Amino acid sequence: MIHQYKSNGYNIVLDVESGAVHVVDDITYDVISLYEENSADEIISKLKSSYNEDEIRECISEVKELVEDGQLFTEDIYEPFVEKFKEKRQTVVKALCLHIAHDCNLACKYCFAEEGEYHGRRALMSFEVGKKALDFLVANSGNRVNLEVDFFGGEPLMNWDVVKQLVAYGRSLEKPNNKKFRFTLTTNGDLLNDEVMEFCNKEMGNVVLSIDGRKEVHDFMRPFRKGAGSYDLILPKFQKFAESRNQDKYYVRGTFTHHNLDFSQDVLHLADLGFKQISVEPVVADPSEEYALREEDLPKIMEEYDLLAKEMIKREKEGKGFNFFHFMIDLTGGPCVYKRLSGCGSGTEYLAVTPWGDFYPCHQFVGEEEYLMGNVDEGITRPDIQKDFGCCNVYTKPACKDCFARFYCSGGCAANGYHAHKDIRSNYEIGCELQRKRVECAIMIKAALAED
Repeated sequence: MIHQYKSNGYNIVLDVESGAVHVVDDITYDVISLYEENSADEIISKLKSSYNEDEIRECISEVKELVEDGQLFTEDIYEPFVEKFKEKRQTVVKALCLHIAHDCNLACKYCFAEEGEYHGRRALMSFEVGKKALDFLVANSGNRVNLEVDFFGGEPLMNWDVVKQLVAYGRSLEKPNNKKFRFTLTTNGDLLNDEVMEFCNKEMGNVVLSIDGRKEVHDFMRPFRKGAGSYDLILPKFQKFAESRNQDKYYVRGTFTHHNLDFSQDVLHLADLGFKQISVEPVVADPSEEYALREEDLPKIMEEYDLLAKEMIKREKEGKGFNFFHFMIDLTGGPCVYKRLSGCGSGTEYLAVTPWGDFYPCHQFVGEEEYLMGNVDEGITRPDIQKDFGCCNVYTKPACKDCFARFYCSGGCAANGYHAHKDIRSNYEIGCELQRKRVECAIMIKAALAED
């Protein structure tokens, strides 16, 4: 399977199965588009009004060499491989999302966690529950050495003392169990201070800082409960924090909605403020919400991704580059085959833990009682859920079968599919359209920067 497209003056051909990317001239682009369905004579007949016949023959010969070399029209070898791999591969838990606080001091309009309540009650995780969660992780991680724990909410800093206690406890488990913990934290910044920054710089492998971009955009969607905006309070803290981490191992993370379809301006605003690690992602919401993205928004969003990609190339060449999370693609290696096929590991390698110790496949399933998998006292009590997620990959999702981006998104988000169609093997269609566009832009950026 191949995918051909034109972007920013480049003719790009992606061989989906091998991952090979070709930037080609017009004649090669046209020959490739006809190659699989036509003989050499038929290709010449269809193109001779546009190109010299000898050039067409030479191009056909070059394309044939690429095919024989396994760089074009390669066969899919992964489908039988993933089934065999799953049979042999022991499922171990390697990451937990600790809902350290089901409470929040902001009232973000698009919050899937309902201001931290997650369809339930406000609560803070106790040290005892968190301790049991870390013990579970160690006990169920098999021979895996590197483990990850994300402190999530709500707003984790509302339970800061317990965060610190759990980090200390995790460190105490490392040497006796031959484990290494990588802790991460997501915060809205309201309670961020020098003590928190100093601790995070010592202990947190990554920190996510929530800010939506321009002041008017951020304050409209992320106000305090009484309505005041939070931008002016958090911005200087985030700038200081990013600098204290040498502009690395953090993300400023925003969400764009129907209200700021010109979101490229929010990304560039954050870049102009000095941030080097930026993620601004599309909201996923019930279509009835006034801020939800709609199908008619797609052309504008696609245009914005193109504008952003071109500006990123310009800034990179000027020495003012920054990373945009959704344009970060490794064309030389990337994730292992299993990860490319099965995704984030939710429900199998990755679990979310509520303040009272219940397990769910990920933070976006918390509160969906049919996906309650167990708890810190009893462990996994619903192995059928774990098995169901383990069998979820690009080959079990019908919409992924003919999608060129499937090995980059690994089938997309199971939670988004569930919330769109009540099925973890379905897909959130708008999300898929945007993912395909982001992949195209990311490859184009690589092609443009490779010229230098």
